[in-house]
Amino acid sequence: MTSAIPFQHLPSNIRAPLFYAELDNSQANTSAQTQRTLIVGQMLTAGSASPGVPVQAMSVAAAKALGGVGSIIAGMAAAYRASDPTGEVWLLPLLDDGSAAAATGSVALTGTTAVTGTVSLYIAGQPLSVAIASGQTAAQAATTIGAAITAAADMPVTASVSSGTITLTAKNKGFVGNDIDIRLNYQGSAAGEFLPAGLSATVTAMSGGSVNPSLTQPLVNLQDMSFDFIVMSLNDTTSTAAMKAFLGEVSGRWSPLQQLYGGTFYGLRGTSGTAAAWGAALNDQHAVVLPAYDSPSPSWVWAADLAGTAAMSLRADPALPLQYLTLSTVLSPPIASRWPLVLRNQMLYSGCSTYTVDANGSVTIENIVTTYVTNGQGQADNSYLEVETLYTLAYALRFMRARVQANYSRKKLAADGTRLIPGTNVVTPSTIRADIIAAYRELEAAGITQQSDVFSANLVVQQNVQNPNRVDVLWPAILVDQLRVFALLAQFRLS
Repeated sequence: MTSAIPFQHLPSNIRAPLFYAELDNSQANTSAQTQRTLIVGQMLTAGSASPGVPVQAMSVAAAKALGGVGSIIAGMAAAYRASDPTGEVWLLPLLDDGSAAAATGSVALTGTTAVTGTVSLYIAGQPLSVAIASGQTAAQAATTIGAAITAAADMPVTASVSSGTITLTAKNKGFVGNDIDIRLNYQGSAAGEFLPAGLSATVTAMSGGSVNPSLTQPLVNLQDMSFDFIVMSLNDTTSTAAMKAFLGEVSGRWSPLQQLYGGTFYGLRGTSGTAAAWGAALNDQHAVVLPAYDSPSPSWVWAADLAGTAAMSLRADPALPLQYLTLSTVLSPPIASRWPLVLRNQMLYSGCSTYTVDANGSVTIENIVTTYVTNGQGQADNSYLEVETLYTLAYALRFMRARVQANYSRKKLAADGTRLIPGTNVVTPSTIRADIIAAYRELEAAGITQQSDVFSANLVVQQNVQNPNRVDVLWPAILVDQLRVFALLAQFRLS
């Protein structure tokens, strides 16, 4: 008779006495899967990383060494780490395309300073305060400012000076350079930011950057490593299409054959109309975009800051809403450039996430939605509206996979009704069903799912007719919801 205890390694023909102990860790594993972050951005040739090859970056200093000081990817790593100092971070460094052009912009000075003062210059949201002595001509002041920019190695631009004009050139070529904002006196005179008397300045925005690097081979190089949080600096049509296919359900990371999951975080600079059109056109349930108009911080910093903030919360509880979390790095747009509630609500219907700005100028998440707006038939579809839905699903499916692998990795399968000795290595659809219900109730107790009675009533577990070695399961999970709106009717009375 077969033993009712499922020994795996201890043979039944042992005659030498007495005590033998076999270890079985199938019920002891309580560790959670590592949820890595991948930062995708351009490196400089001075960086030590191998282009297109994923590499772990333990710190911001490591990211600077790998990507090059002042590179896009180093700036993204710094913004991400400011919001998520403990997560496992990897870089996917990209070299500039050989045919790419670098964006350029300028600050043209005129006049002569009448007093000693400070020029408060912001480049890509990075503040630079330059002291200017009284009596300096525009050319002299430009030389002083140009030297200060060069000394600020983390700046994503280089500076050259000629006849009072400071010309800025993006260190990384491509469309990303067009997103580098240049402005003076962001905080205004109330914060003591104004040009020294006698000096005037004209800013020419960055432009002319073209051709982003290809993602084709770098994405292949990721192999089967899982990355739950993918931060993207490239938001052009070709790059977003590549990422959409990379994560998709057909043959990508959300497909049943890969089960790697993950989501992409984008930033976007532009008007509300530009952002709404971008989000609706992408229509990807695995991507979120947080657009901002007239912010000094570039889109890739918005993406990195958002991803780091979201990752800290989603790792702790994937179903907990991200609303009201505060970003760490980005600078908010001026008051006149912020979007009102009515417009933000419209954008939430166009696949764009939204934020608010508090009295101190800090940027706070309002609602993070995916860019999924319509289904394959072109009809409005809110099934993947909230980003928490995808991360909750990934958590639950990983939980179920771990349970199945722990309990059924080496079992025999018999039809329901088969008479078995308790504890033998044989399972039936009914015993599997009972285990699935128990696992679902664990998820319910953890606040991941709900309504286990409804789930149990609709659960289907059956042996496949064509393949008797296969069990088919209809798993009708009901995910927990998020409290988004608290509506109160103040029906007051007067005495």
